Amino acid sequence: MEPQPQLFPNGKDHEVIDPPVKLEHLVIRGGRGGVDFDAIARAEKALESLSENFHDWMEEEVEHLLAARQSAHSLGFSADSIDTLFHAAHDIKGQAKTLGYPVAAHVAASLCRLIKGYADPRRLPQMLVDQHVNAIRAIVREHAHEAGRETAETLARRLSVVTEELLEAELARRNAGEEAAQAAAASSQ
Repeated sequence: MEPQPQLFPNGKDHEVIDPPVKLEHLVIRGGRGGVDFDAIARAEKALESLSENFHDWMEEEVEHLLAARQSAHSLGFSADSIDTLFHAAHDIKGQAKTLGYPVAAHVAASLCRLIKGYADPRRLPQMLVDQHVNAIRAIVREHAHEAGRETAETLARRLSVVTEELLEAELARRNAGEEAAQAAAASSQ
């Protein structure tokens, strides 16, 4: 005979307990160990003074990306050269938004997805890789021009859509190849 489940007062075999959340005692208000608003103001001022360098830093990151792309072309999209290209794009993806270039970050994220989506780097569509790199370069170069922002956003969206379409096709191609290999192996037995 199976044991009967214990029933709770609500008539069910379980009870949901929501403990009260009392975090107020963890908040330090003023005084010793409290929030130092002067320190926050000083940090914001320091960040503001650094922001003058943001464009130069982004241009350096773009130069790394361009060099990595050139190396990839020279070496025929080898695993090592594509890895270097991925890391350059990944650096931009991680830094561009903080440095005031969110659209460049979006394009760099799309480039990273494209690179990671191809198991064989030699199959990467070079033209699409170049379009991503060129878009990032143009977005950083034209950053000061507000009129170009809408165009940059449209370009970023389009590159993202094309990348996703190609990744879907690549996945389907890979899956079809695996199925064909499995069918061949099964028929040879």
